[in-house]
Amino acid sequence: MAQQIPVDPDAVAGIDIPDETTIEIACDLAYRRLAMVNFVLVGRPGAGPGGWVLVDAGLGGTAALIEAAAAARFGQGAPPSAIVLTHGHFDHVGALAALAGRWGVPIYAHALELPYLNGRKAYPPPDPSVGGGLLARIAALYPRGPVDVRPHLRALPDDGRVPGMPGWRWIHTPGHAPGHVSFWRDADGALIAGDAFITTAQESAYAVLTQAPELHGPPMYFTPDWQAAAASVRRLAALAPELVVTGHGRAMEGDKMRTALGILARDFEQVAVPKH
Repeated sequence: MAQQIPVDPDAVAGIDIPDETTIEIACDLAYRRLAMVNFVLVGRPGAGPGGWVLVDAGLGGTAALIEAAAAARFGQGAPPSAIVLTHGHFDHVGALAALAGRWGVPIYAHALELPYLNGRKAYPPPDPSVGGGLLARIAALYPRGPVDVRPHLRALPDDGRVPGMPGWRWIHTPGHAPGHVSFWRDADGALIAGDAFITTAQESAYAVLTQAPELHGPPMYFTPDWQAAAASVRRLAALAPELVVTGHGRAMEGDKMRTALGILARDFEQVAVPKH
């Protein structure tokens, strides 16, 4: 059975507040949890039209909530310059088509994720037998795609730039999905990790509800390539990030977070990989 890596609560960025609150973790970086997943807003408050970027697009039916959070932070009627995706799983693209249609903006993802976003290919079936917990047991019910947002879809630039996010670069972190990427900013050590690793036990409905700070590998039921997932975590841990926001769980920062991430990277096969 995979294990969690506990993190001292002092490593948690921000405070424990309800899903319906946007949490600012840097002057130009904020996130919000809607039910079981986070989306990230990159840009300074009041940035106005084209002055910010949305990272990931939540569950289906949450477009209005994401729009409202963006309007409160950047201004009413202020669309982003782009939507960028860590990957295309259902809980990261649920509101994607609605938001891209309303805003008329491009969507960027790694080239290996494009088949799951242009209507051509569905992800492999999840494995409800791994990880334990309610959210793992019902994984067979989760949508696998494909999503089709072809009119807006673009591949991330080969040179590592992230459109609309100067100072950031994308890092290919496969394992959880073939084209999974994370976003890294050298200037302050900020990392948007997506589901390369997460800070809650996503398989457990109780853990998702309580949001206790723990370092975990990617959600087990939707991760097909554990060798690649281990390499991705080790690549991110080697960056020694100062601040991390993941696709699931609370943002974390500082030495205690780095220590826990180092343990996860070192012992990944023992603590993160399911035994079957």
